[in-house]
Amino acid sequence: MYTNFFYQLRREGVPVSITEWMTLMEALNGGLAGSSLSGFYYLARAVLVKSESHFDQYDLAFQNYFRGIETPAQLLDQVSKWMENPLPPKMFSEEERNELLNKLGLPDWESLKSALEERLRTQDGPHHGGDKWVGTGGTSPLGHSGFHPGGVRIGGDSHGQSAVKVAAERNYREYRSDKTIGVRQFEVALRKLRQFSTRLDGTKDQLDLDDTIDKTCKNAGKLKLVWTRPRKNTVKLIVLMDAGGSMAPYAKICSQLFSAVHKSSHFKDLKFFYFHNCFYDQLYLDAACNPKRAVKTVDTMHLLSKDYKVIIIGDAAMAPNELTMIDGNIFWDLGNEEPGYTWLERLAKTFPYNVWLNPIPEKYWERVHGYYTIKMVRSVFPMYELTLEGLDQAIKKLMVRK
Repeated sequence: MYTNFFYQLRREGVPVSITEWMTLMEALNGGLAGSSLSGFYYLARAVLVKSESHFDQYDLAFQNYFRGIETPAQLLDQVSKWMENPLPPKMFSEEERNELLNKLGLPDWESLKSALEERLRTQDGPHHGGDKWVGTGGTSPLGHSGFHPGGVRIGGDSHGQSAVKVAAERNYREYRSDKTIGVRQFEVALRKLRQFSTRLDGTKDQLDLDDTIDKTCKNAGKLKLVWTRPRKNTVKLIVLMDAGGSMAPYAKICSQLFSAVHKSSHFKDLKFFYFHNCFYDQLYLDAACNPKRAVKTVDTMHLLSKDYKVIIIGDAAMAPNELTMIDGNIFWDLGNEEPGYTWLERLAKTFPYNVWLNPIPEKYWERVHGYYTIKMVRSVFPMYELTLEGLDQAIKKLMVRK
């Protein structure tokens, strides 16, 4: 009965395979959805959706597939008075929910849509605490503040967490690949920067479950614990972030990225620096770009090995002279004996694993103010848009062996 849902997911761009679909069918056959649409929503998402970047497409597909229970646009005007002075939300116990689920079951969606249309034609006033009319409280499939295993919530707040409501509100829209990312998404993306060590070094303090089971079986069932060395992420990361000036409109996303990077604890080493427009002979330790809290760029390049991966975050939009001229540094009291472009090339050569993330949408790179310097920066660093899709591409680029 859900075959069309499979094709709906594919139409919305969710990459669902036949193997995953058959796994979902086995899970449904095993009763893992809990005989509820809400259970089906979360079960299907867990089995079919491989990346958080597809959550929004999944919600859209779910909403379109169960279109029959969407609230008609004219409903708000027609029933707004019916929903006034609602009953307090009725909190059903788990036993009561199970009893109602067994009694009411899941509705036929076409029948529910017809029932809603019929109520709109015949209902002439508010009803509260009932099991049929549009109202509040009770067990009616139409209304809010009550409970029904598969109804339509109209107004109010959700207390039963129905999957239809979840699909309609699209709680995961921020995960779309064409939206800028936030703290959690950036944390998830950073976890993809993993390159594990071999098990040749370190103390054997981690239980090897597979070998333990194998040795125990070979030992006639007598428990024999096998310990191994843990595998650790060997990736070392440098993050350079542009601060101030034309980056001001992106202050929020930069703050989120700053939080995400500093919450990441799985790297072997992490270095974080700031610059303004272009980095020259100094890298700053705070967003104020205070010269008293700066380190020499050349010292950083000499002290850190070339296997550090570099992520640069900035709009790359500046006056051309900042890249092409001596003393092109925008700060009045600071000069630079070499053009900014020379420093870009030097850093890229020192750390060959590098990417540049630009918060400006890619479609504007060739015509936005600063397009000329964006083009120059792109000639040195692989540049990607600061979206989930762009970040995924950047991470893949960083993980390519050279």
